[in-house]
Amino acid sequence: MPHSAKAKAELAGSASIFAALGDETRLGLVSRLSNHGPMSITKLSIGFAITRQAITKHLRVMESAGPCCATPQGREIVWELEQKRLADARRHLQTISTQWDQTLGRLKKFVER
Repeated sequence: MPHSAKAKAELAGSASIFAALGDETRLGLVSRLSNHGPMSITKLSIGFAITRQAITKHLRVMESAGPCCATPQGREIVWELEQKRLADARRHLQTISTQWDQTLGRLKKFVER
């Protein structure tokens, strides 16, 4: 459980990322950006069974939450992952994982008595 105001704010920021990634299409977009690097909406849309406009809406949700950002390049907008925000979320997942491991360890000791 976070103790400081800063830790609570960081956790709240990560919560918005987790909420944004709670959609299969958005996870697919993150996966594609992770595997292929920055991409235009035209390239990102390939293989999805939804319109480019729908893809753009998903990207805007993620941009608002923080895991990706848009950069104008000429007449196109290029989307890429925000590595710092994803690293923050990964750190929070690691903290939760460590807490669970510790809790399960205490439970195991209790049960084995």
